[in-house]
Amino acid sequence: MKKIIYQALPRLWGHGKFSDWDRTEFDYLLSLGVDYLWLTGVPRHATGRDFVKGNPGSPYAVTDWFDVNPYLADEPERRMEEFDALLQRAHAAGLRVLIDYIPNHVAPDYEGAIRRFDWYDGDWTDTRKNDWSSPETRAAMLEILRFWASRGVDGFRCDMVELVPADALGALISAVRADFPDLFFVAEVYQKDNYRRYLDEVGFDLLYDKSGLYDTLRAVCCHGATARGITWNWQWLGDMQPRMLNFLENHDEQRLASPEFLGAARKGYAALACSLLFNTASFLLYFGQEVGEDGIDGACGRTSIFNWCDPPELRELWRSLHGLSKLNRDEAGVLRRYRALLKYAVKPAFAEGGTWDLTYCNETAPGYDPDRHFAFVRFDRKHAWLVACNFSDTAAELELTLPAELPVRHPGSICATVPPFDVTILPL
Repeated sequence: MKKIIYQALPRLWGHGKFSDWDRTEFDYLLSLGVDYLWLTGVPRHATGRDFVKGNPGSPYAVTDWFDVNPYLADEPERRMEEFDALLQRAHAAGLRVLIDYIPNHVAPDYEGAIRRFDWYDGDWTDTRKNDWSSPETRAAMLEILRFWASRGVDGFRCDMVELVPADALGALISAVRADFPDLFFVAEVYQKDNYRRYLDEVGFDLLYDKSGLYDTLRAVCCHGATARGITWNWQWLGDMQPRMLNFLENHDEQRLASPEFLGAARKGYAALACSLLFNTASFLLYFGQEVGEDGIDGACGRTSIFNWCDPPELRELWRSLHGLSKLNRDEAGVLRRYRALLKYAVKPAFAEGGTWDLTYCNETAPGYDPDRHFAFVRFDRKHAWLVACNFSDTAAELELTLPAELPVRHPGSICATVPPFDVTILPL
């Protein structure tokens, strides 16, 4: 069943404290249909050292796996209590919480049982590679996951898992689930040929589909690639599709509204509809995306994970939730559009129903351009919806054929008017 995950860096939300995550925030997330809150940057990372990138530094250079960042607490000496209280508030509101698990590396100043090499991968100069051949490392990793699970963390977004032994990760997940069977594991995986292994053998619940749907949609939106690629990726995934995690933004990727991506949030509505609604895959929403955060305050269209920054649309979102100001017209318009599409995502036909791609029977349909348009039906036993996406910069007048084999009652054809870069959703 489709799940909605909301990723946020707590140091950039509100006043940057655990205490900022209260009933107001949780009610807002629930109004979007969110199931899991993924808090990035909770375990204590390196800061104030000469090897640290930026200030306060990267959440992915952990220096103490059994601590949280003091700067996130109102009273640093009580920081673990404050994090525990956040978990309790989230659970009381009906939300579950994920944090990052980083198996590949730690900070150079890490002190603990994980064995490591004196080198790093790529350009991650603020880290050192973990030695998974060491029994001490494998034992420490199990202790780490048990520590956070015992505090009430509901699951983990697992960083760069393809850089560590898959069999060791599988054994780790199996061992921790022996004590915490409901733990939820999301994997950052990029090699599509590895998808099946990490799902069926290693035991992850969800995998990033970055190299599949994200790259496909970006190519369609930015580089004129054919929208048929959406069909091809869907067909390739087959029965793995429900265990994918779709997204258009996260901390690694450029903001959708940034000049380096689409330049405006409104140009991403067709891509959003495909990523969110095309199938039962889960969906990741990155904080501020839903009001058009453009990453201009960061680097290369990204909100910085290394430096203190103040993303303007994100700031205004927080202020509006707390009655301190109102979103401007553009921000409010983007949020309304996201809300409307997210409301469809939680309907049974979209959350767990069937999918019927209409491209194959509309190649020559009046007004339909299979390179720039994409249409599909989502359905269950009670309801069916036609979704027509327009990736072009001109409005589309479509006369779509609905095939006889479509397992729902329908009129045979349907007309849809779709604005530029947008989506139209019609009941059947």
